[in-house]
Amino acid sequence: MRQALLVIDVQPSFSPPGWLVRDLSALAPTMPSVATVERHNEGVTPFERQLGWKPTVSDDSLVPTDKVFVKHGYLPPADLIPHLCALQVERVLVCGLQTDTCVLAAGFMLFDAGLHPSLLSWLTVGSSLDRTGELGARLWHHHFGTVLTGPHAI
Repeated sequence: MRQALLVIDVQPSFSPPGWLVRDLSALAPTMPSVATVERHNEGVTPFERQLGWKPTVSDDSLVPTDKVFVKHGYLPPADLIPHLCALQVERVLVCGLQTDTCVLAAGFMLFDAGLHPSLLSWLTVGSSLDRTGELGARLWHHHFGTVLTGPHAI
């Protein structure tokens, strides 16, 4: 099966655990891979005004991938979809930070584009609401179906 890896927001300002960076860095070179990084632009997404928090303006991905997409807000940027479509993948393996917010938002975008999103649940970390990521994985399963629970399933 032709697949691509999408790494969501594994960047310094979100303090990802070392094991996540290590394991994603090992997986990324085995298939086409892309990453998103969140950068702050209050004029695009009002994080500071509405939430009293903001990501940095210059973080880079901690996971080396074939391409990095900068985003402002929860959704990946629109140009991610044509890039993944050009790869002619059958499914997109999604992992990274904020399973119940940014990772889930990417799932909706991929699903709406017909790209068959599949969550790598052991390679995600949830938000401060649920660091385990279990809430996000349950929501993912409800909306998109495919939640992979270990490397054997890739």
